[in-house]
Amino acid sequence: MGAMIQMLSTPFLFLLLSLWSLGDGLSLNYYDNTCQGFESTITDVVKKTTKNDKTVPAALLRMHFHDCFIRGCDGSVLLNSVGNNTAEKDGPPNISLHAFYVIDKAKQAVEAMCPGVVSCADILALAARDAVVISGGPTWDVPKGRKDGRVSKAIETRQLPAPTFNISQLQQSFSQRGLSMADLVTLSGGHSLGFAHCSSFRNRIHSFNTNNDIDPSLAPAFAANLRSICPLKNTAKNAGSSMDPSPTTFDNNYFKVVLQGKSLFSSDEALMTTSGTKGLVSQFASSKGAFNKAFVKSMIKMSSLTGGQEVRLDCRKVN
Repeated sequence: MGAMIQMLSTPFLFLLLSLWSLGDGLSLNYYDNTCQGFESTITDVVKKTTKNDKTVPAALLRMHFHDCFIRGCDGSVLLNSVGNNTAEKDGPPNISLHAFYVIDKAKQAVEAMCPGVVSCADILALAARDAVVISGGPTWDVPKGRKDGRVSKAIETRQLPAPTFNISQLQQSFSQRGLSMADLVTLSGGHSLGFAHCSSFRNRIHSFNTNNDIDPSLAPAFAANLRSICPLKNTAKNAGSSMDPSPTTFDNNYFKVVLQGKSLFSSDEALMTTSGTKGLVSQFASSKGAFNKAFVKSMIKMSSLTGGQEVRLDCRKVN
């Protein structure tokens, strides 16, 4: 879900809490009197772009997560670097983010309907929901009314939970955002969609620790395949592996591969290290319905972290 961060100090936690609020001003009918029908416009853009690029849904879902975990869901991940400021999208964990053009297209279409009304942050939250639905996942009503942020700093991407995190690091990262261990397991199910580069899981298949070259929790045949794809040296630039066997379908296969020792990230395997998280993994692996219901609840909770100040006219720059 991100790249390595340092454990956050208490003063910095207070700063985060002062930047964010939990859903203040959000409502399901926020735009009813100012921009009716715009949600279907966003959906049409996501559908059309997905027809041309099957990686769009995974990209949009990841983009939304990476946006919400920094300054709240304020569209700061969409801003371009300017002058001496390097923006979030150019931070190490976000270099592989793509499909920003989808949000641009949706914003342009919505602006043509209702100039200066709908925030980029709301468009991203709705596009992430559409990405899940288009991929076979559940739908939900997205609370709206987010504002767009004016600050975007690459250095703050260190706050994103890393694929190398253990369970205590993950718990701290999520709890600092008002998210529970159940939310952690549930939102990890977003790994149902997408592809991971070798750099994100190399730690598990080469020089794992002083006693094991390969993480012993990995299924041996699966680990051998990963090592063939990602050798210690001369790994192809875009080499990697799908997150689960159905990387363009939103389903519960991710939880099945976690149980089988075939997950990619250390943070995925970490879900098996406490009885509570392991129990949820097992529950979601056996019931797609239970996972879908929990995912909707956790997505609404995460996407209700707010922190912006304006409605941008261009998602890539402040007004």
